Amino acid sequence: MEEPDFWDDSTKAQNQTKELSALKNDIEQYKDLEQSYEDIETLIEMGMEEEDEEISKEAEQELIKFKETFEQLRMKTLLFGEYDGNDAIIKLNAGAGGTEACDWAEMLYRMYTRWVERHGFSAEVLDYLDGDEAGIKSITFEVHGENAYGFLKSEKGVHRLVRISPFNAAGKRQTSFVSCDVMPDIEEDLDVEVRDEDIRVDTYRSSGAGGQHINKTSSAIRITHMPTGIVVQCQNERSQHLNKEKAMQMLKAKLYILEQQKNEENLADIRGEVTDIAWGNQIRSYVLQPYTMVKDHRTNEENGNAQSVLDGNIDSFINAFLKSLAVKKK
Repeated sequence: MEEPDFWDDSTKAQNQTKELSALKNDIEQYKDLEQSYEDIETLIEMGMEEEDEEISKEAEQELIKFKETFEQLRMKTLLFGEYDGNDAIIKLNAGAGGTEACDWAEMLYRMYTRWVERHGFSAEVLDYLDGDEAGIKSITFEVHGENAYGFLKSEKGVHRLVRISPFNAAGKRQTSFVSCDVMPDIEEDLDVEVRDEDIRVDTYRSSGAGGQHINKTSSAIRITHMPTGIVVQCQNERSQHLNKEKAMQMLKAKLYILEQQKNEENLADIRGEVTDIAWGNQIRSYVLQPYTMVKDHRTNEENGNAQSVLDGNIDSFINAFLKSLAVKKK
């Protein structure tokens, strides 16, 4: 006897409600932009008529806000992927550079959490491994928010940092690397076959902040898919069973996306997670010494205010990447 498709219908209903809510939000944003445009025009006219510098400054500030909201809305029009509307799962791995690289991984995590806050999203840590002396060796976290994956897929690749090392007594310039892997959080049960003989499941003690449960039991799960070399980990859930369930969901999603991408790209271009986390593979460079500049090597987008970028101001890079994807699709 076949099981009822109640849960499938329920999931579809939830997705439709979510999509409807997103569309309503877009319409409201558009209406707000229209009203804001009219208000700015009025302020400009008043400032010119009354020759009031304060009104002119207010109009300038409102124009800056208008441009930011307009860009956010325009970026949404560049999202056309099947799972662009989903939440995103990000994994950062410290590469070449030792303690310096672990510190760089922590800086990148801070950058993304600041971006999350700017957009009114939320972040949840799924797996965490401290550096030996400082920083983070690796961290996996999920970003919850409308189109989170669509925006953050631009961040997949190796990120390079150049600065005067705070861990070097001689004050020498240091280059460090961190890899960033991004995948959509696909909640539905994907039709992806994962054979028991193709995976290795390891348990280990949870680490990092997490309350009394942490470090008392080996509830964290690591699953290695041997044919592809894909590794997924989860330690955030309350039990080993739930951690394994979440890790399997992540693995299926990665395998599904990998299979889809094989139809469009060469395998060597797809498997960013197995490239060397070192010189020559970076997608973006963050230079803090001898000058300050952040440059994306895929789009040539630049920002001379490196501190602003590290504080989460990465929308210009996301925008440039999405525009380049749209051009390639035409």
